[in-house]
Amino acid sequence: MTDTKELTITRLIDAPPETVWEVMTNRKTEWWCPKPWRAEIDHQDRRAGGRCDMTFYGPDGEKMPQNGIYLAWDEGQRFVTTDAVTGDFEPAEPFMIGIWEIAPAEVNGGTGTRYTARARHWTDEAKKQHEEMGFEEGWGACADQLKALCEEGS
Repeated sequence: MTDTKELTITRLIDAPPETVWEVMTNRKTEWWCPKPWRAEIDHQDRRAGGRCDMTFYGPDGEKMPQNGIYLAWDEGQRFVTTDAVTGDFEPAEPFMIGIWEIAPAEVNGGTGTRYTARARHWTDEAKKQHEEMGFEEGWGACADQLKALCEEGS
């Protein structure tokens, strides 16, 4: 799909998809924010329609809630969230739909994983704002942190 309102990060990870999925979903606090920021999971209900609430904490005392719902949870493949709906299906100011997915890929001659993270925006202005906020650097740093965690045991 070609969408002018989408931003994408991709990494090849030298670890099998099962390992990457495990780290992606069960060790989120270790890779979800670019360091020195950190994420804390406040609530996760891993299913379509389930809450996905977390808080980001910055090195200078910043605190940013990141609340939404899962639109999809495809075990071992992808999860999709949006901030357009929060809590018990309460409408919110929409910014994006986030898609995090993995697929088997050949890496260094063996079985590895292609990790792709996408941010789809409602408007060109929201996409531009996300780019200016540092999408490439921020989401790229998170992808690199995920890659390093997954490859530690490989």
